[in-house]
Amino acid sequence: MWRKLNGEQLNKSIIREVELTLQREKEIGNKLKVCIGTDSQVYGTNIEFATVIVFLREKRGGFMYIRSDNSKQKMGIKERMLIEVSKSIEVAYQLCDLLDKYHIDLEVHADINTNPSFKSNTALSEAMGYILSMGFVFKAKPDAFASSYCANKIVH
Repeated sequence: MWRKLNGEQLNKSIIREVELTLQREKEIGNKLKVCIGTDSQVYGTNIEFATVIVFLREKRGGFMYIRSDNSKQKMGIKERMLIEVSKSIEVAYQLCDLLDKYHIDLEVHADINTNPSFKSNTALSEAMGYILSMGFVFKAKPDAFASSYCANKIVH
């Protein structure tokens, strides 16, 4: 279930909610960019995932919608990073036609470090290939704020 940062649940499908948001923001004159990212945190045998849709208003701040889910599946860091990416791509794919209709730029952010000394880097080439092959703009750390900062706040 999608919700706002204040915890208020969204009552319509995410596609409809985003469309209403785009219409509202356009009416008040805001130029938007949308960034989608997912982060996860392991808590014992549980993995919590948070996916965010971040709406950036040009020179006017932003806001986000959040979806959280959990997994009990045991997995390594590379698999977890790729599952994060797949969750982001799933949402991006649902929204891409709508965002194209409103001429909104979209980025998919991966919580993967470009520095090889970090464990998450083992998934970088696969994640980048996956996102780019789907036709989306790819951002990794340190430029992947939707996953590294926004979604990160939800799972920590």
